[in-house]
Amino acid sequence: MKYLNEYRDLETTRNYLKRIEETVTQPWNIMEVCGGQTHGLIKNGIIDLLPEKVRMIHGPGCPVCVTPLQLIDKALALMEQGVIVCSFGDMIRVPGSKKSLLEAKAEGGDLRVLYSPLEAVKIAKENPDREVVFFAVGFETTAPANALSVLHAKKEGVTNYSILVSHVLVPPAMEAILDDEFCNIDAFLGAGNVCAIMGTSEYEELTKKHNIPVVVTGFEPLDLVQGIFMAVSQLEAGKAKVENQYSRIVKDEGNIAAKEVISKVFEVADRDWRGIGTIPNSGYVLREDFAKFDAEKKFGVGDINTEEHASCIAGAILKGIKKPHECSEFGKRCTPSNPLGAPMVSSEGACAAYYNFSETH
Repeated sequence: MKYLNEYRDLETTRNYLKRIEETVTQPWNIMEVCGGQTHGLIKNGIIDLLPEKVRMIHGPGCPVCVTPLQLIDKALALMEQGVIVCSFGDMIRVPGSKKSLLEAKAEGGDLRVLYSPLEAVKIAKENPDREVVFFAVGFETTAPANALSVLHAKKEGVTNYSILVSHVLVPPAMEAILDDEFCNIDAFLGAGNVCAIMGTSEYEELTKKHNIPVVVTGFEPLDLVQGIFMAVSQLEAGKAKVENQYSRIVKDEGNIAAKEVISKVFEVADRDWRGIGTIPNSGYVLREDFAKFDAEKKFGVGDINTEEHASCIAGAILKGIKKPHECSEFGKRCTPSNPLGAPMVSSEGACAAYYNFSETH
């Protein structure tokens, strides 16, 4: 299959690992931003094959992992009000302060697992006497589809549909990480899926301000080792620029139509990140023209606030300060079947990646 098998070629991947070994002369810390990159690095054993001088640090690019605990509790509160809550499957097992959405469903709540928010609009049309809310979680990647669902509902006159918004943006999170006093990041591997929507230009300012390389990559083994080689080459040469390893998918300008849809429905605002806190201008909220589709306002759940589990160090893991196996609860009280925090249950979570594919536990 073109653009897939080529990027899983073992011999070419080995050659790039050798080139990294020959190029690196000093220790470098490289953060892969996306959870999909983390899983690719660990599942394919790349972490163990890299030179000791190249240390990969796992970033906050797992949308489920950074969704604030109170957002899950808000979704649970909606179910308690008799609302049909619709969600992608990766959110339903993430623990809230007392239970998960799946546990609430087992207790009689109406939870629908969908592949598209447009399905939720269809459910709302078919159930005019019920309120339907789609749990709109994700980075820039899922924002266009969620925005389209709102536009479609408005066009069709569907008044019993709304969304619970938890959209966050990657560049402000990278900025917050670099501003942290404990930051030791020398370069980033940028998330190819996000850049497929937003393009690469928004990383230029960050690169210049912090004098740090950003290499956008895909998720196959060769994508990742090529990206690491490009980052190491920049660092060794004393350069700092944005490079696009994932050019077969990512264009500098991104997906213009998708960005226009996002801009029409959403506007940028401050957002809370699970385990990190509030990051200025780091997420989307619905524009005032679409306020009637805002589930928080519609159902009065905006003031729900909850605390993280005392034993969960998800924040330190998402910032790259600690590795999953450094948590005292890892593989003990916290497992994929009984998670204390989102990084253990999410399909893109660093803790789940270590638990499933690494021998460190």
